[in-house]
Amino acid sequence: MNKIIKIKFPKRKTPSTLLGLGLDGSRLEGAVVHRSNGSLHVHQRFNVSLSLDPLTNDPELVGREILNHLQAAGVRERHCVVALPLKWTMAAHTELPKLAASDVADFLQIEAERGFPTDISALQVATSRLVSADGAQHATFIGIPRSHIDRLEQVLRAAKLKAISFSLGITALQPAGESGGALAFEIGEHHIGLEITAGGGVAALRALEGAMENAGADERKIPAELIAREARITMGQLPPGLRDSVKRIRIFGPADAAQKLADEIRPRFEPGGLKVEIVTAYPPNEFGKTLPPDTKVSGAFSLAARQLIGRNDPFEFLPPKVSSWERVTSKYAPGKLRKAGAVAALIVLIVIGLFGYQQWQLNSLRSRWNGMSAQVAELQGISDQIAQYRPWFDKSFRCLTILKNVTLAFPQTGELTAKTVEIRDMNAVTCTGDAQNARAVAATIHQLGTIDGVTNFNYQIRGQSPIQFSFDFHLTGGVNETR
Repeated sequence: MNKIIKIKFPKRKTPSTLLGLGLDGSRLEGAVVHRSNGSLHVHQRFNVSLSLDPLTNDPELVGREILNHLQAAGVRERHCVVALPLKWTMAAHTELPKLAASDVADFLQIEAERGFPTDISALQVATSRLVSADGAQHATFIGIPRSHIDRLEQVLRAAKLKAISFSLGITALQPAGESGGALAFEIGEHHIGLEITAGGGVAALRALEGAMENAGADERKIPAELIAREARITMGQLPPGLRDSVKRIRIFGPADAAQKLADEIRPRFEPGGLKVEIVTAYPPNEFGKTLPPDTKVSGAFSLAARQLIGRNDPFEFLPPKVSSWERVTSKYAPGKLRKAGAVAALIVLIVIGLFGYQQWQLNSLRSRWNGMSAQVAELQGISDQIAQYRPWFDKSFRCLTILKNVTLAFPQTGELTAKTVEIRDMNAVTCTGDAQNARAVAATIHQLGTIDGVTNFNYQIRGQSPIQFSFDFHLTGGVNETR
């Protein structure tokens, strides 16, 4: 296949809040999980029964029913991860021979085509790889009909939800590659899910149909002998290197049903070295985050929590979104012509984008000006009127400045006192008063002479005690206001 230029656009980050949904028969379970400061919190939880089947009823009607349930539960979050029903899946298993790394993908593709009883193009397939104790490599294929996936996507769009992951609840409850080998049971509405993890992956996965028998209106009987037999058959189909690593059985589900199943299968498995345990609470370090102590164990919560902390499930069934760019580049000319065309198209797009951004800015500025132009015109008119009818005097306060400088020229000891100060035409100053001695008069004359712009200075002195004085001078130009 000819290589094409790949442009990797930034991926959207996982939101800090997710809605986890678990679909099992007619039962829909949900949990809104929020990640904050090293902790995970549950905001809302709900468990409802759907009257419409997502696979057979109109997607718009099913989506509307789900949306009504979300609104009744007060759920507003629209990004979701969905745990698909285990009964939708089909599984296949193969052992990998010693191959070059470049040939493994082609081999797995061929084995997946051989392992399923239907056309693989009609399936959405995910693979889990594992290594047994003797070093042999294995792969488990899980396929779900694409028609089911497409149908569910239509339902979620009608419910105004945006899916970011489709996976399985049981693999989120009992993740592959954690805590060694284990056999896990998940008690559902009409079936029991069975999963075997070993060698760092999922070795077996199936739904035990008919394992839930109705014993009354609200009670279901769990045939422990049938479940034990199916578990032994599944274990027996595994290679010894994987089977021998399974040392415990973990049971997830409603407390009463899980306790009954544990009590009935414990005598059948524990003598053989398999420890049976009921999972009623999450371990402290299950997700590497602090959890509320009363957090209910569920596939919907586990799937959302794992997505929030970045631990993706090995089985991802949400089809990848193909961008318009990838569709265009894969459709047209091969080789160098395709590369040149891609580069030219990219340059054209960048130029168009720059001009488009410039035009957007201009339109935005025009729009803002149109919105304020009337107010600007009104303010300009008011400003013109203020300028026309402003007071006749200036803002320099010349007379007050002259009076300030004259006052500062007088001694602060009170030896010289002014009786009158007259300012004519804002430049002719006359000052009269009394002084206790001639020294104070001389000092004052000297200080007045240092004022900037003082000209035509005249003074008269009469008497001896007290001395009467009269100063006359003119001020030209500016007045020193810093004195």
